[in-house]
Amino acid sequence: MTEFVQEKKAVSQSIDFYKIFKVFLSRWYWVAATVAIALCGAWLYLWYTPPIYQTGASLKLEDSNPAISTGGSQMAMQNYNYTDKIQAESFTIRSNEVIANAVKTLDYKISYYLKGRVRTTELYPNVPFVIEIIKQDSVNFGRSLYSVKGVDANSFEISSAENEDAKTNIKYGQVINMGNMSFRIKDKIPANSTYQFKFNSKEDFIGRAMGGLNIGEAARFTNVMGLSQTDANAVFAADILNAIMKEYVKYDVIQRRRSARQTVDFIDNQLGFINTEAGKSGATLANYKTQNKMVDMTSSTSMTVGKLADYEKQKTELNLKLLGIKQLEDQINNNRNKVEIGVDLEGDLSTGLGALVTQLNTLLANREIKLNQFNPESQPVKQVEQQIANVKSGIRSSIQGMRKNNEATIRYIENQIAGVTQSMSSIPVKEQNFVKLQTNFEVNNKVRSYLSEKKLEAEMNAAAIVPGASIVNPAYPSYYAISPNSSKAYSTAMMLGLASGFGLILLVRFLNPYIYDKETVEGLTHTPIIGVIRKFPDYIDQDSRQALSLAKPKSVFAESVRSVRTNLSFLASHKSSKVICITSEISGEGKSFVTINLASTLALIEKRVILIAADLRKSKLHKAFGSDNKKGLSSLLSGQATLEEVMIHDDVHHIDFIPSGPVPPNPSELLHTAAMKDLLQQLEKDYDYVLVDTAPVGLVSDAIPLIRSSDINLFVIRSGVSQQRAANIPERLSREYGLSNLAIILNAFGDDALYSNYYTTDYSRGGGNSTYYYSDYSGYSGSGYYDDENRKWWMFWKKK
Repeated sequence: MTEFVQEKKAVSQSIDFYKIFKVFLSRWYWVAATVAIALCGAWLYLWYTPPIYQTGASLKLEDSNPAISTGGSQMAMQNYNYTDKIQAESFTIRSNEVIANAVKTLDYKISYYLKGRVRTTELYPNVPFVIEIIKQDSVNFGRSLYSVKGVDANSFEISSAENEDAKTNIKYGQVINMGNMSFRIKDKIPANSTYQFKFNSKEDFIGRAMGGLNIGEAARFTNVMGLSQTDANAVFAADILNAIMKEYVKYDVIQRRRSARQTVDFIDNQLGFINTEAGKSGATLANYKTQNKMVDMTSSTSMTVGKLADYEKQKTELNLKLLGIKQLEDQINNNRNKVEIGVDLEGDLSTGLGALVTQLNTLLANREIKLNQFNPESQPVKQVEQQIANVKSGIRSSIQGMRKNNEATIRYIENQIAGVTQSMSSIPVKEQNFVKLQTNFEVNNKVRSYLSEKKLEAEMNAAAIVPGASIVNPAYPSYYAISPNSSKAYSTAMMLGLASGFGLILLVRFLNPYIYDKETVEGLTHTPIIGVIRKFPDYIDQDSRQALSLAKPKSVFAESVRSVRTNLSFLASHKSSKVICITSEISGEGKSFVTINLASTLALIEKRVILIAADLRKSKLHKAFGSDNKKGLSSLLSGQATLEEVMIHDDVHHIDFIPSGPVPPNPSELLHTAAMKDLLQQLEKDYDYVLVDTAPVGLVSDAIPLIRSSDINLFVIRSGVSQQRAANIPERLSREYGLSNLAIILNAFGDDALYSNYYTTDYSRGGGNSTYYYSDYSGYSGSGYYDDENRKWWMFWKKK
């Protein structure tokens, strides 16, 4: 007869989205708790966090200075990038000089605060009481907070934050020496409140002003700059922003006039020298005329003198322009942050030099912006550097052309002067000397007149310079807090609470090493499952007497045990008497509990059943039968007692029982003896079922000989106690010992959806170990078949 061996197929499982939904729904109170905690945290955050206010203003940057604009600069301004200009000017606005001058205009020396139970509020610009500073070091003075509270009409108490317990009573008007300074409080401090104050320096507010200042374009492709200031005090934010804008406009005017003033100073130096030379030449001419008794020159001589004076004047103008070219070239070579064209070169802007200089200044400002964002060796900075090098090359080419033209013109003038000087050789010697003196005098006068005109022009330009920016919209206090945003805080807390709740559920699942549902076992092993025993409906005492009496026979638990009893009849069906060995991986998984329940259900159908407590190390099975365990299996196998002496007959439940007996020194060896085999063979003749409760195979090897000699081996896996590695043990035992009679019983399984597998085994396609029919008895509440089912409220309504 050929034995039919069923081929083990791979598990076929599919995702069950309803199970995924039930996983999260099973712990909805976790999610509710995390959301509640997050909302409480948001409420505390809003309660303790001081509000932050923001105010805005706008500045308009002027296109150019109308007093000195030319065609070349207008062409350059058409292509001007306002974004770059606004970014460049933002560095000027943020400069320490502008911010410090702005702070100086505010009442910054003393800050007042009102101390509350939750937080302290700054009172700026209100002054609850006047503090007169008598003596204060400019740098080294105490900046700690001082707390004051009115005691009566004549005195108050004061303490510093460094030592709050040391409170001192002071009379109003009395000089106080604290923090390396002297001061006194004149006004009466308002009662029932604690105030604080601190002394400040101008530098203490620079960081506060800079930290809340933001600058950008008010709109794209416009020359309007948008400024905003954020601060915990709405009035201070508006005041400091207005002060910063005013100081920037003032600073811009000073910087714009600086170039014109430098030109005026240069001309003044030249005029001083020319005036001296003109005075000397005039005195020399007068003395020569007196000594030689010369009254006037001939007309031809006068024309010669006029020509020579004009040529000398032109030469002087060209030399001044050459000096301006040299200054511009020095600025280009020195790699300055800003290049300025001197007054002597403004007439040459039509050559395109003005446009190139404007473009260069834009690129230099852009480079400063890039250097604050990137490293000097980064690609954006290198690109700007290359553009600057290209523009400088163009400027140098223009300068070289201007220099060549200037030098060629000077050579021409010098040739003309040489020709006029040569024509004077026909004039008598006295007249020649006279002409030279007269020419020198007139040249000095014409140069002086030219410089005076240039000075007047520069002064007019300086006077005509208007600020490069104007305030469009001043800042006003805004009492709408931008931070903390209550709606955003609560919505964020809600999202964090939900995420934390769901994350906690996922974390507990991922960190869970235990088995909780049958799908997990089906996915881990090919060993067949013969049944799922539900949780016992009541409390189980340590002796498991309720299980032995099979309490609540109409419960789901009792029915699940009967299902296992039914499937046992299919195992080793060719044998009329069966030896069943029951084991597990570790202790506490309920193998003894399962053994008792199976014995009880088998006895109810009038089967002859005997239990053997074969766990010789740590058996508790005897307590269910009320045995003292003084004699048992160990006594029988060691020859110290007979079978009749160790056997216990339970007439109430119709079950025979052999306790484990005293713990022997060699439990594993006793179970390997021939006496144990003989005992099983003897009992097999007298009983229908011989149930052997063994030691856990994951801890000791005592059960191995019993497993190899049994007709049926049941491996117990307990929900929430057995780890996932336990499901692999039956297959390993089958493989190592060539067993084909191993089956799994799932014990104490419930309906906890949190740990349930989100895969569902597909039996319709032969997936899973579907050798035996069994039910996990989940989802049948309300059917009316069980006494302990959980009825829903609509079931009670339906019953009525």
